[in-house]
Amino acid sequence: MTDLLALADGLPTRTVPAGEVLMAEGSGPGPMYVLVSGAAAIERDGVAFARVLHPGAVFGEMSVVLDRPATATVRAQTDLVVHEITDPQAFFRERPDAALAVLRMTAERLDGMARYLVDVKAQFAQASGHLGMVDQILDVLVHHQAPAGRTGSVRDPEGDHQH
Repeated sequence: MTDLLALADGLPTRTVPAGEVLMAEGSGPGPMYVLVSGAAAIERDGVAFARVLHPGAVFGEMSVVLDRPATATVRAQTDLVVHEITDPQAFFRERPDAALAVLRMTAERLDGMARYLVDVKAQFAQASGHLGMVDQILDVLVHHQAPAGRTGSVRDPEGDHQH
């Protein structure tokens, strides 16, 4: 994470007071942020599920990379100082090491989630009733693949016709 902090050095900073929302679920895609100092809570559907307090942590990268609205809310638990990256695509083009740092961070999160899911599957493998379905539900979640990109346009919505 310190790699990303070093790569963001010199970019504008923003101070976010404790309690204020830095990024709202459903917003964006917009800027990307790199934590300089402070602590933030990550919330989804109003439920806090993670706390981030390590300098160099990144917020908003999923929205940028997937070109979708933010999947979570980031709320300052203490006063935050963040580097604000207003054009993340340009930031990644100008600093390829930053893209690799974000990829590593994302892979670490995914690995942690996979380990957790394996543990949950093992705990409920022999359960009956609704808990017995955990195995099936996790299989669907783990094997979910996003739909293939579409190359269509207004003139050719299917994207597969020759002109």
